[in-house]
Amino acid sequence: MLQLEGLTRRFGANTAVDGVSLSVPAGQMVGVIGRSGAGKSTLLRMVNRLTEPSSGRVIHDGTEVTALRGQELRDWRTDCAMIFQQFNLVQRLDVLTNVLVGRLNHRRGFGATLGTLFKRFSAAERAMALSALARFDLAEQALQRADTLSGGQQQRVAIARALMQQPKLILADEPIASLDPRNAQVVMEALRDVNRRDGITVLCNLHHLETARHYCDRIVAMQKGRVMFDGTPAALTAARIRDIYGVSEDEFDTAPEMTAPALTPAREAALPA
Repeated sequence: MLQLEGLTRRFGANTAVDGVSLSVPAGQMVGVIGRSGAGKSTLLRMVNRLTEPSSGRVIHDGTEVTALRGQELRDWRTDCAMIFQQFNLVQRLDVLTNVLVGRLNHRRGFGATLGTLFKRFSAAERAMALSALARFDLAEQALQRADTLSGGQQQRVAIARALMQQPKLILADEPIASLDPRNAQVVMEALRDVNRRDGITVLCNLHHLETARHYCDRIVAMQKGRVMFDGTPAALTAARIRDIYGVSEDEFDTAPEMTAPALTPAREAALPA
């Protein structure tokens, strides 16, 4: 069980996430929707502590994640894999090595890290990585450089890398925002397969309502940092969208909400907590 209790993040005078409380049972696939600037990405980044909360708590299976430090925090980030919009692959490395990077935190000490740099992964780890790639129809691309792949292929490599962490939870931050409709469908089917077959909890930020309705068990709609809806896909009707956002479904999907300028990691680090 993942629990968020009054989770808040402020950037100076701007409140990006405002007192969010949610309980997510193990094995659920949750779509977090909202127009640009609603606080979706900040919310996910607080769950794995890439962004520190200004207040509130994250608890997973009785452990207070917001109190973790050092190796315990690194272990949590292994249990809580993250998939990014821009894939975050090492483009000059081959696909197989990118997937094997998911094993890094399962190694301890300088020798293990040095071995990883020289690609001295075990036979069992290589077999595990190849199996993950085959699962997503990418085995034939294992020895290609990551930058030779399409966007959809790169995102599936990122999912395979996440699986190598053997996580309990996957956070997917706009995983299909930069993909064409066909590749978006393939990536969402891969995430749903991981959720259903492996029983891994998935929290996925999405812009498009129909995608969230089709793939997710539950939808959380955010606006200006707050949860405005939390329920089943069937309950998020066109009328409910208009009540929350004041726009039609088509307008929701295409018209960005006016917000403060995007925060770069460097600018975020300079702001007060």
